[in-house]
Amino acid sequence: MNFSYPSAMRQRYPHLISIAIVLLGLSGCERDNYTTWNCSSQTEAKISMVVKKAQMTFQDIKLDYCGSLGNQSFFDQRCPANIQESSHLFTPSTGLLIANGQEYNCKAL
Repeated sequence: MNFSYPSAMRQRYPHLISIAIVLLGLSGCERDNYTTWNCSSQTEAKISMVVKKAQMTFQDIKLDYCGSLGNQSFFDQRCPANIQESSHLFTPSTGLLIANGQEYNCKAL
């Protein structure tokens, strides 16, 4: 059995096929990648944290990504020249978050 399109159809509609392929490719690029985490400390439980693209939202504060050193990522409202001075340090592999000196243990949802 031959399932190819008739020659006349390929000649009339090649631009429609190309447009469909481009649109499918672009729709995949627009997806937002984010991870939601549940964090807790010795004094607080179930604090939501969202890491989306180059931003973290924690305790209703939006923080910008300042950079990484090894497996540690640094976030702050205004990134300092020395990223190690950032207010928030997050290690995704362990779920450890240090926010303004307070230690939180986070688990990805």
